[in-house]
Amino acid sequence: MPAPRDWTETADNTIKQMRADGATWASIGVVLGLSRNTIIERGRRIQALGGPVPPRKAERRPEDEPNRAPLHAGHPIAWAVLTDGTLLEGTLYVPMGAGRQELAQ
Repeated sequence: MPAPRDWTETADNTIKQMRADGATWASIGVVLGLSRNTIIERGRRIQALGGPVPPRKAERRPEDEPNRAPLHAGHPIAWAVLTDGTLLEGTLYVPMGAGRQELAQ
């Protein structure tokens, strides 16, 4: 078992300040020359709050929502899924009824 460490007020303040500024336990350990686990244990004992902020998840676009209503026929996203990589890629969706009306005129 390792010998108990005498913690100084300066080291405790460094841990608290760096943690409040968003530093990781490992980066604090590098500054103080101690292991990450030693810093974690001391930080918990002195209640060093803060730490790195996790990245926010990107908000889902409405069309990516799994419980959304189905897209209507010819919706740009649905049409692109069907036509990308084919001869129809980049063409506009024309409903069947619209094509027949043009022929009737």
